[in-house]
Amino acid sequence: MKRLQPNAQLDGFTIEECIHSGGMAHIYLVHYTEGTHDPGFPLAMKIPRMSAGDGDGAETIVSFEVEHQIMQVLSGPHVPRFVAAGDLENVPYLVMEYVSGRTLAHWLETPERPDAAEIARLCAAVAQAAHSLHRQNTVHLDLKPANVLIRSDGSAVLLDFGLSCNALYPDLLAEELRKAVGSPAWIAPEQVVGVRGDPRSDIFAIGVMLYELATGTLPFGAPQTPGGLRQRLWMDPPPPRKLRPDLPEWLQEIILCCLDPKAAKRYPSAAHLAFDLRHPNQVTVTALGHNTAGTGFGTHFKRWLKATGMHYQPSPLPAQKIKEVPIIMVAIPHKDVSDATLYSLRQAVAQSLGTRPGVRLACVTVISSNQTNSTSEEKSETSVHRRYLNNLRQWAQPLDMSGHQTSYHVLESGDVAQALLNYATGNHVSLIFMGAATHGLKMQRFANTVPIKVAIDAPCTVILVKQALPFELLMEQAAELKPMWNRDLDTPF
Repeated sequence: MKRLQPNAQLDGFTIEECIHSGGMAHIYLVHYTEGTHDPGFPLAMKIPRMSAGDGDGAETIVSFEVEHQIMQVLSGPHVPRFVAAGDLENVPYLVMEYVSGRTLAHWLETPERPDAAEIARLCAAVAQAAHSLHRQNTVHLDLKPANVLIRSDGSAVLLDFGLSCNALYPDLLAEELRKAVGSPAWIAPEQVVGVRGDPRSDIFAIGVMLYELATGTLPFGAPQTPGGLRQRLWMDPPPPRKLRPDLPEWLQEIILCCLDPKAAKRYPSAAHLAFDLRHPNQVTVTALGHNTAGTGFGTHFKRWLKATGMHYQPSPLPAQKIKEVPIIMVAIPHKDVSDATLYSLRQAVAQSLGTRPGVRLACVTVISSNQTNSTSEEKSETSVHRRYLNNLRQWAQPLDMSGHQTSYHVLESGDVAQALLNYATGNHVSLIFMGAATHGLKMQRFANTVPIKVAIDAPCTVILVKQALPFELLMEQAAELKPMWNRDLDTPF
């Protein structure tokens, strides 16, 4: 279809201007011709380019149908709102919310590379947006800088769902084209061999963007042949710190974990990735983060031999995959709590971890601001936080953490319940464990205590754990139990 001119009208919409003209589509700012239909936000119209004799015509048509289908079922702040669509028999178009902001490509085009903190901030927002998508059983499968919009508030909006897959709808691209579909530089290994619908494919794409933001180069180049694409089934890119030595080891650890050829070795969910990017001081640095030499020829050759017969298994529903590897938060109080309650809380967490391999555990405590206001060295912020972090580590030490990531967080706030709620929401926590008897069961019947407030307003399941046995009996069963907390420290929780 020819490019539309300003003031042209189409199905009740008036064209304002063309804001993007790409190989696959034209995008226009539009508004309803009749003002009575004003939705209250600016609109954009996307019209696919389907010229006669276009070799990619089949893919363009199917992509339009996929995007039309998926955009109608997506919701939330990380996708444009769907408004209307035209059919293929007349003029195909999609009208959606116009979101202002800069694409991630803006940061790649700047003369200087962003620092590690900026890279982490940007890609944590992308991971959060991808997690929102995966919770709706949709995998984007074409994440790249041009398809990620960063708003002025730092949040990310994902664009262009023409290659996406929703697990609850037929995968039209897989049925019609039967080939690897995606942008060559960002496509995941399992996509190369035709497996679609794995949310960890989006994590791989975010890893490519992390690598490019950090180094200024693409980890696998932009191959155009099937043979070139298949190399990522066995090859590792050069370590980012080999190209940019000033990068911190924790960032390289995160990047290379995202880019593992095997999906099972990547982050189990985008929420886990966002968590590490937001808490770099909690990242466990392994050989991935330390290595600056790269993977040797021998290792690559062995992987190549295995890759010749490699078969990727389809993943479960994205939402189900997220439920299998949740982020669990345990709120550890340190005043008005018995050792028996702390023991019972730990036992409850241990049982939950034992049934969920790959779960991440976040141990959280909240201290009041006046505990870090003193200028003396003993009561300095660093000293106080370190003391509470050590207490958290001591509490978790008896837990079997094999196969689990654990992190420890000391929050500072005058409103303990709100601090816990903010943490749970911002880090996509799926389950919260709290001690039910923090202030006494009788008081909780008449007052909104911290556990009750959290249980009422939490965005996820909350389990309130109360002491099941007298402390004397617990001591007989667990002789190794030691008092964990310094009760001389004042705190509201």
